[in-house]
Amino acid sequence: RHNLKYFDKMRCLRKRSAVSFLGILVVCLLFMNLYIEDGYVLEGDKELIRETATHQLNPERYVHSFKDLSNFSGSINISYRYLAGTPLPRKRYLTIGLSSVKRKKGNYLLETIKSIFEQSSYEELKEIAVVVQLADFDSAWCEGMVQDISQKFAHHIIAGRLIVIHVPEDYYPVLDGLKRNYNDPEDRVKFRSKQNVDYAFLLNFCANLSDYYVMLEDDVRCSKNFLTAVKKVITSREGSYWVTLEFSKLGYIGKLYHSHDLPRLAHFLLMFYQEMPCDWLLIHFRGLLAQKEVIRFKPSLFQHMGYYSSYKGAENKLKDDDFEEESFDIPDNPPANLHTNMNVFENYEACKAYSSIDEYFWGKAPSTGDFYGIVFEKPIKISKIKVVTGTEDRQNDILHHGALEVGEKIVGSKKGRQCTTYLRLGEFKNGNFEITDVEHKVLFDINCMRILVTKSQKEWLIIRSISVWTSQTANQ
Repeated sequence: RHNLKYFDKMRCLRKRSAVSFLGILVVCLLFMNLYIEDGYVLEGDKELIRETATHQLNPERYVHSFKDLSNFSGSINISYRYLAGTPLPRKRYLTIGLSSVKRKKGNYLLETIKSIFEQSSYEELKEIAVVVQLADFDSAWCEGMVQDISQKFAHHIIAGRLIVIHVPEDYYPVLDGLKRNYNDPEDRVKFRSKQNVDYAFLLNFCANLSDYYVMLEDDVRCSKNFLTAVKKVITSREGSYWVTLEFSKLGYIGKLYHSHDLPRLAHFLLMFYQEMPCDWLLIHFRGLLAQKEVIRFKPSLFQHMGYYSSYKGAENKLKDDDFEEESFDIPDNPPANLHTNMNVFENYEACKAYSSIDEYFWGKAPSTGDFYGIVFEKPIKISKIKVVTGTEDRQNDILHHGALEVGEKIVGSKKGRQCTTYLRLGEFKNGNFEITDVEHKVLFDINCMRILVTKSQKEWLIIRSISVWTSQTANQ
């Protein structure tokens, strides 16, 4: 009996070992598909790898191992065809990636490329690269699009600002018979799964072209001087951790990444290409890299202009109502310490009013003499100040009676610094304050700025945004 129990136990151990071994083998095969040089894999082996990835992949099962992707910084082995343009001679500041397929109705790609270039100054054009991936398997359509692009944007191709690429169909995983998550019809699953792979290949190509990468769709209109606005935002976030900055609230439009994150994002999209739409995967990617909250900037820099979707030519009337084409002007908001003596509600802290992100400060009913203070890290010259209080939902939570003042001569310790003298620049009207040409009205270098409550109010106070534009940094 003792021997029988022993042999039974050994059989169970063998079964468990076999199951564990098969699990490891599946994962190994998946990553072989990403890394093995295509020419060294037999067609039958490639098909087996693709089928294994298709039928065994489960994001809930493998998500715990996502951190391992931090070691997978290498590019995916794919042969790209250059349809127009040549490899970039030097690294740029920003790469703009577009992936386009043939549409049943309408085509907006040429207008999108035109908008990118027309809305950029000559100096900005020196710092950008535009990569267009023609991701349709219809070679005739690709050839036609390359001719149109080459004719209309020849000087940008020659200048090394525009590249058109294509990935042969042979490199794509299986796109038929995929899991029908969310009860999507088969053709919809195929469309969105292919789109994930399209973006993965595009990200992989763009990984080493620039410091930053922004994802656009092929039916987008750009804001004037969008690159300058993007640079200003990136500078304002210096020293803080972020994975994705968003310059539009729609789909895949205007999502900005560090280029060093692109290889991981490309692998991630390939791993879960059949699980869900790309915009959902982008949210999971951000969360897995520990950015829990959306960091989105207003006004939006990019607007969706397509009327017909690339999926079956369906109508797509989505518009970003935060988009501003001509008047976009992001404030400088130089580094500063923020403080208030008002009773802050929950987590609506003072810092949230000074940020360009869509958030705000919220304090309980303020009294006469209460203040919101800003102490700049360095003395500055200010050209313009704008303060907005209240929101659309709470239009009465504005500053009903208040003034804005600027100060000089800082005293106190680092934590309790404040100015000794203040100059009043004006009163709030209907909850808002705006003043220009400050540098001509204030003769001293500004160390502080404060919003002063001049009369108690029953209503609570939301300071939605504080915007400061500098003319120059003053000499200390």
